[in-house]
Order: sequence, then structure tokens, then C-alpha cells
Amino acid sequence: MRPFRYTKARSLAEAVQAVAAGGPDTRYLAGGTTLYDMMKLGIEKPTALVDITGIGELEGIAVSRAEILLGALARMSDVAAHRTIMRDYPMLSESLGKAASQQLRNMATIGGNLLQRTRCAYFRFGEPFACNKRAPGSGCSAIDGIDRPLALLGTSGACIANYPGDFAVALVALDAQVDVLGPAGTRSISIERFFREPGDTPHIETALAAGELITRVRIPATRLGRASTFHKIRDRESYAFALTSAAVALELDGDTVREARIAVGGVASRPWRMREAERALIGSKLTPETGHAAGELAMRSAKAGRHNGFRKELAARTIADALMIAKERA
Repeated sequence: MRPFRYTKARSLAEAVQAVAAGGPDTRYLAGGTTLYDMMKLGIEKPTALVDITGIGELEGIAVSRAEILLGALARMSDVAAHRTIMRDYPMLSESLGKAASQQLRNMATIGGNLLQRTRCAYFRFGEPFACNKRAPGSGCSAIDGIDRPLALLGTSGACIANYPGDFAVALVALDAQVDVLGPAGTRSISIERFFREPGDTPHIETALAAGELITRVRIPATRLGRASTFHKIRDRESYAFALTSAAVALELDGDTVREARIAVGGVASRPWRMREAERALIGSKLTPETGHAAGELAMRSAKAGRHNGFRKELAARTIADALMIAKERA
């Protein structure tokens, strides 16, 4: 085990100051469900941890007519079970309730959930396999390798890893904002800009600057929330990452679509909004056929590898099924 320093911060200012003073290998510690995993695998090698679990300003779940505010330390299970969120935004509740195991959901925080890292086996287990995300410039063994669970959208010649999370997919569909605090002060980042595509620097995964801490997630209130769903397809029904997922919200006039939100997960390097498919649905009658056509349009630009081509059609069908589930709730 590698030695590291441990500090428990009593305020946001103290936490940010401690991380800035600790240097580039200092990490914030909250639920720890991803960080400890990465430390065991030798991916993260922090010299110091700053525990933020005692900072009350990071707690809380608040729902108003204008927005939903989720403190970064809100537990996944608490948000999933929040009565108003379950009733008015089932997409959010389902995306959390279908993620990980109950034990992990009881421990993991909203802020940490956004920062979970890819499940690409070449990244997680390292040598003898090359991984540009784990060791920049080393190459990517996943390309032309076993790519069944990896990305079809937003890949590059340096990386084909996918983003594994569920909650962020729902947040992308609902135009959420991520508030952060760092040495330079506070700022707000749209959830779509928060996640980066790999390009030539796949080891840089988010828009967070050095020392920045997620403080809360803000989700604008929308009338589309009630007619929404998070639909997840996986190899088994319990404790598995998505082969494909779709977060869908609708506003209908009878069977005709007034407004649609569609985002997909499991198949891309980041949570992926499907605006072309959304536009194609507006003004159309929503049927299984038009829903599937929207799904096929959404996945038209997907690039299949050696073993993951089946997930292009699977994703189209996942979107179509999600649209019909949301329609039933309208």
C-alpha cells in the first residue's frame, strides 16, 4: 500500500486550500467508491486525500418550481428515493436506481458519480496492454482488440473507451448545470461541456481545472419531466453497466410530439444528446415505427468496431422503447 496524507476539511474554503497546497497528486475524498477502486488498480496514486464528507454546504436535495438542487454529497440512493423526483422526474430516479448495487448507491455521492471512469478493461488492468487514458502516449490496445462494451460515438484514433455512468445521461437530456469551486473561484459548466471527448488527450476527461471541486448539480424545472424514463439494457438485470441506455422526456399533444429530449449512454465516450432525432420527432405522431426511425437516425453516425456492431441497432431499439415508455406516462 502506498502511503498518503489524510486531511478532513471543515469548510469549502479549507478543502480547496488543502488541495491547492497538496500539489497535483492530491485528491478530494467523498464516498470513495471510484477513488478507492482506482487506487487498488494502481491508476490513482494520490500523495494526499482531502476528506470533504463533513462539509454541510455540500449536502441537501431541494426541489422548487424553478429547479432541482442536488448537493455534491447527496447520496445516489437518497436522490433516487426522493418522492418529488420520483413523481415529477422519473428519468432521474430511474437512472440512479438502475446504477451499481444498493450498497454502492447508499455510499456513492452525486458529485462522485459524475466522475466515475471508464470500465474499459485495457484501462483498468494496464500492462501489458497499452492505454492512452492510463499512460498518455502509450497507445490503445482496445482498438482492434476486444471492443464489445466500448464506444461507437465520440471516439478518436487515441481512445475508444466509453463513459459508463447512467445519471449523467439523464442530466444531459435535462440540460443540467454543474457548479464548481476552485482556486480561481466559482463557475458553472453545462453538463454537456463538462465531459470531454478523447481527441488526442483521452486522459483529460472533464472540464474541471486543477483543484476544482463539484459543489452541486442544478437541473432546470421542465414540464417534460413527468413523461420521462431512463431505459437501460445490460447483460444482466442486476449490477451491470449499460450495453445501451436512453434517457427520454416528451411533451405530447395527443400522439403528436411537441417537444422531445433524447440522450444515450453506454455507446459513446461521453453522455450523448441526440438533437437531430429530437427535431425529427417534433410534429410527428409517435408510434413504434416513428420511434424506431428516430433511434436509427440517432445512431446513423456510429462507428462500429470488431465486436460491438450489434449495439448500433440495439441502441436504436433502446431509444424506440424509451420513447414508447415515456409516451405512456404523458
